[in-house]
Parts: sequence; structure tokens; C-alpha cells
Amino acid sequence: MIPISGMSSYLGLKILDRTEANQQQLFRAEPQHSRAIETFYERVGAIETVDQFIDDYEVYSFVMKAFDLEDQIFGKAMMSKILKSNIEEDDALVNKLTDVRFKALYEEMGFGENGEGNLNTILSSWQDRIVARYVDMAYVNAAAEQNDAVGAALEFRRKAAEVEGPFDILKDAEMATFMRTALGLPTEMVQIDIDRQAEIFEEKYDLTKLQDPEEVEALISRFLLISDAQDTSSIDSNAVVQLMTGAVSAGSGGSFVPVTIDITAVSALRGGY
Repeated sequence: MIPISGMSSYLGLKILDRTEANQQQLFRAEPQHSRAIETFYERVGAIETVDQFIDDYEVYSFVMKAFDLEDQIFGKAMMSKILKSNIEEDDALVNKLTDVRFKALYEEMGFGENGEGNLNTILSSWQDRIVARYVDMAYVNAAAEQNDAVGAALEFRRKAAEVEGPFDILKDAEMATFMRTALGLPTEMVQIDIDRQAEIFEEKYDLTKLQDPEEVEALISRFLLISDAQDTSSIDSNAVVQLMTGAVSAGSGGSFVPVTIDITAVSALRGGY
């Protein structure tokens, strides 16, 4: 991936956006990914049950990574119970989990009753969709390794259109953090009643705007600029931080004088930053 470490988050995202298609192709060609993709295509078509899926480590781990569940790969017993549960039942395990990644995996895999009778795996269109998701997640994670804010922005861009209400945000910890930052809401907000949190999001922002790609990009720009302004580790190199903290005066003994962040002013910078 093109290096973006050391530059502003906003600029880093813009550079990645201009080269994303080519970079994803390069990811596919990397030995570790190309081998994983080839193995997935060769073996996934023979998988019809949850047990077969869990037992084939290469296919199983590939799909888990595609849904950003790499940290759950070794929880095979739990994954088996999730995929064998009946989503039509309110008390099903898949419905009890607040992490939206599990439900997304469950629905995409499409196993039948008791985790058997999967017909999706033989479809080339389904296989291509999983591979595309794997490559895209590898790309997003690689960006996040260089810059957390850029990774969060890429994740938000991919999920924003699915938001229908405040609880769609609150059930996704990363999206909730993104929105609190972009709207200038305190981290301590997570300590209050969840219904009140939902009300605050609705009061502060019209969530229907997330269906508009231009509005999503404007919110992403705002998030990145605010994130950079709050990142004290980048004071020396970040123009936004330098603007917000003010110049060092001759009589300050080499310290900087912090000023209040003007969110409107920060957002206005995105055009030429």
C-alpha cells in the first residue's frame, strides 16, 4: 500500500482514493492473498454444512477475514452455534449478539436448518462477492495500520448507506465513535442510557443524509480534520493542529498556547488541505 504515515489523515485518504482500484489489484497479486484466494475458489464449492465450513481452516479463516472477524477465528465452537442458530427465533444466538459482523456473516453464508444445505457456496457470483469483500477488508485494514482515522473513514464510507436509524450506529462501536467525533460529542456519552444516546444523535444530525454520498464525504472530511486537530502527536507536522494550537510566542518558554477548536473553521479547510 502507498505509504500515508506522517501526513494528515485528510490528505492520506485523498491519495488512497485516487489509487484504490490499482492498489486492490496489487493486494490480490500479493503471494499471501493470491494463494488464499486460489484455495478459497478451489474448495469452497464442496462445502454444504457448517461443520464442513468450520473444519476447512483455509476456507473458514478466509471468510472470517472477509467479514473482519479475524480476531474470532479460534472461537470455532461459538461460530458453529451462531451459524447453526435459527435467525427466525428471537432467542437465537445470532440475534442476541450486538456485534453486527456476526449477523452479516450469518446472512451471507446462507446455511439452512441446523447448519446444513448451503447452496450459495457453489455459485460463482457468491464466491466472487466473498473474494471482493476479503480484498477490500485487507485494503481497509492495511490503511488503518498506517492511520487509524483513515481506516475508520474507509469503514464508515462502506457502512453509511445501511444506516436507517440511530441504533444502527450505536450497535456498531466503530461507527458510533466516528459519529461522536464528527459531531463533536464527548466520549463520555457512552456512559448514559442508550435511548438517550439515540436521541442525541437524532438531535445533532439528520441521519437520512447518510443516503447521500456527497453528504457522507463531507462528514468524512469533517471527521478526519477533527481527528487530526485532536492528535497531539502530530503537532509538528499537521497544519490543522498548528492552526488550532496557535503560534509559539517568544515569552512562552517554548510551549504552545492551545485555543478552542472552531469546528466550522476546521471543516472549511478541507477544500485546500
